Amino acid sequence: MQTPGEDAFIALGSNLGDRGAEIEQALVEIASLPGTQLVARSSQYESPPLQAGGGDYRNAVAQVRTTLAPPALLHALLAIEARRGRVRRFVNAPRTLDLDLLLHGTAEIASAELVLPHPRMHQRAFVLAPLAEIAPGLVVPGRGRVEDLLRGVATQRIAKLDR
Repeated sequence: MQTPGEDAFIALGSNLGDRGAEIEQALVEIASLPGTQLVARSSQYESPPLQAGGGDYRNAVAQVRTTLAPPALLHALLAIEARRGRVRRFVNAPRTLDLDLLLHGTAEIASAELVLPHPRMHQRAFVLAPLAEIAPGLVVPGRGRVEDLLRGVATQRIAKLDR
């Protein structure tokens, strides 16, 4: 029997503090959201900042099954970021934790608050590599299959880390 809700994919990143621990704690908090079950999680990856300052990032992607609507899930993710010490000093500032809602079922949303699918996910190896690990055949609406999109960012440096 299928768990009720929609499959959603969340990118996790950190380039301040104990980056790996930040991602692991965020996964625990995401899994404890109401009506939300962690279905899969990628390995952690390391990549240089892209259009951002600070040190290298740790990244991962999580797949959840959730009954939360996209805006409610986004607000829950922002609350987790805040609890983990995220401060938005300026665009692309270094951060203890960054949680991006990539996809939520087949939802296509373009509002001031939320754009789904995430508008730049197809341009980022740090999203596509971990996403391909857990859902290589996934189709990003309007963009194509994840494994095909990953080939388009092959020149971006990213390294898979041991868990």
